[in-house]
Amino acid sequence: MNYRRFLFSAALILTAAAFTQVKGQELGIRFGNGTVGDVAVDAVFSLGEFSRVHANLAFGDDQVGVDALIDFLYRPLGPENLNWYVGAGPYVGLGDDFQLGAVGEVGLEYHFNEVPLAIGLDWRPAFRLVDDTDFTVEGFGFNLRYVF
Repeated sequence: MNYRRFLFSAALILTAAAFTQVKGQELGIRFGNGTVGDVAVDAVFSLGEFSRVHANLAFGDDQVGVDALIDFLYRPLGPENLNWYVGAGPYVGLGDDFQLGAVGEVGLEYHFNEVPLAIGLDWRPAFRLVDDTDFTVEGFGFNLRYVF
């Protein structure tokens, strides 16, 4: 049980450290079916004009999970502030069962001009390799993030 607290604390410290070093960040919440649980702290760290790290720290089902995806932005789609993106990366779930796998992502997001807010919808199919091996396609979510 102590390793969970340690990993959770380490994840929070790393997230805080990253936010002090990286420009173009967003921080918010993701609701929906995820690799672990239905609610996650959602963060975006810009890697340049057309790529970013999209990370989640999720809680639920007596587990803590981390998704870390590299997204490629394709903009604009229609209005200037509406973007679409695709990405992929690993995920890990810690709890009664250990989970390790890969997750993909396809999504749409809108950035408001008047307020520092981004909203988005995404779909995340996941392939779990460890503890069991399976493939799920139920990972739909809604993102609401504050833009720094």
